[in-house]
Amino acid sequence: MPSTAALSVLVVDDERPPREELGYLLTRDGRVADVRQAGSGPEALRVLEAADVDAIFLDIAMPGLSGLDVAKVLSRFREPPAVVFVTAHDEYAVSAFEINAVDYLLKPVSEERVTEAIRRIVEGTGHVPATDGDDETIPVELAGVTRFIQRSDVRYVESHGDYVRLHTKDDSHLVRVPMSALEDRWQEAGFVRIHRQCLVSLRHVTEIRQVDGHCSVVVDGTDLVVSRRHTRELRDILVRRARPSPGT
Repeated sequence: MPSTAALSVLVVDDERPPREELGYLLTRDGRVADVRQAGSGPEALRVLEAADVDAIFLDIAMPGLSGLDVAKVLSRFREPPAVVFVTAHDEYAVSAFEINAVDYLLKPVSEERVTEAIRRIVEGTGHVPATDGDDETIPVELAGVTRFIQRSDVRYVESHGDYVRLHTKDDSHLVRVPMSALEDRWQEAGFVRIHRQCLVSLRHVTEIRQVDGHCSVVVDGTDLVVSRRHTRELRDILVRRARPSPGT
C-alpha cells in the first residue's frame, strides 16, 4: 500500500469541465500524489489496465458504459480500487450501496466533500488503520439529503417490506434493500437473524434472556424477541464466540 500522501486517483467523467474541476480539487489534497483522467468508461478501463490506481471517482450517467457498469467490472479485480461515485442524480444511491462504493458525491462537488471522500478512501483501503477493515459504507436518504453511515455502527436491522430500518446508537434509517440480501452479505460481519423480521449485530449484544420459555437479547438497552426457531442457534453462536480459543 502507498503511504497516506501517495494516493493515485483516476477521475472519470464524459464532460470535460466537471472532470477537470474535480481533478483540480483532488490535487489540492496533500494525500493525493497523482491524478489521471478519463472521458469514458472504456477509456477508464484502458487506464486501469496500464496503471495501478488506489481510487476512482466515477461519474454515473455516461453514454455507453456507465459508471455503475465500470464499477461492476472493477468488483471482479483481485485488488479493486476504492470507488467514489460522482453524479448529479441522487436516485443512484441504493445502487451505489449494493456495489459497496466508498462515497457518493452530488454535483456540483465542493472541496469539503472531496476531502471527506479522500478520508473515507484512506481509512477504507488501509492507508490509515480503520476501526473495522471490512466495514461497509451505507448511503441513507432523508428529505433530499444523502448521509453515510458505517455497517459497524448498526446495532440491529428490522424488515419493512421491500425496505429495512437500520438502527444505530442514536438514530434509525430506512433503506430500500431486501432483508434476505442484507442477511447474506452481512453474515460474515457478525449479523444473525433472530426473527423473521430482525437481524442483530452480535458485537452489540450485551445480554441474552430466557424467561418463561421465551428468549430475547438486549442490544443497546433494547429488548429484542428471539423466535423459537432461532433461539438454539443464537445461543450456540453466542457461546462459541464467548468461549476462549485453544491455547489462550
